[in-house]
Amino acid sequence: MAEIADADVEPVVALWQRCGLTRPWNDPHADIALARRRDNSTVLVGRDGGAIVTTAMVGHDGHRGWVYYVAVDPDCRKRGYGRVIMAAVEDWLRQAEIAKLQLLVRRGNEQANAFYVSLGFEESTSVMFQKWLDGRDTPTNN
Repeated sequence: MAEIADADVEPVVALWQRCGLTRPWNDPHADIALARRRDNSTVLVGRDGGAIVTTAMVGHDGHRGWVYYVAVDPDCRKRGYGRVIMAAVEDWLRQAEIAKLQLLVRRGNEQANAFYVSLGFEESTSVMFQKWLDGRDTPTNN
């Protein structure tokens, strides 16, 4: 695994789009730029034969780690790339001395839920609230 490079941005965005991870209200280019701006976040990429086949955006607030945009190329699934990228996420957070990893999964995404349970994740008892600070209405599928 390696951190994203400038030349990787367009292939990463294309992968996220193929995986159905992008939403109209979140600009993936801006999300990547934001993750790269600070020392407490990055985008990890995994390659097979030079092609980017897996990604994860990872960051922390000094206490909890978060992961977003976990993607495996649809043509490369069931080869262990998801487990490899998540192990890289955990390693990145451990190096930052972060003890807890959290993530969000959209309701109804049973495949993702089963994947994370297989990695030892547990459903949290917390309820997530949100508020858009730029004045937009809350999208119905966030």
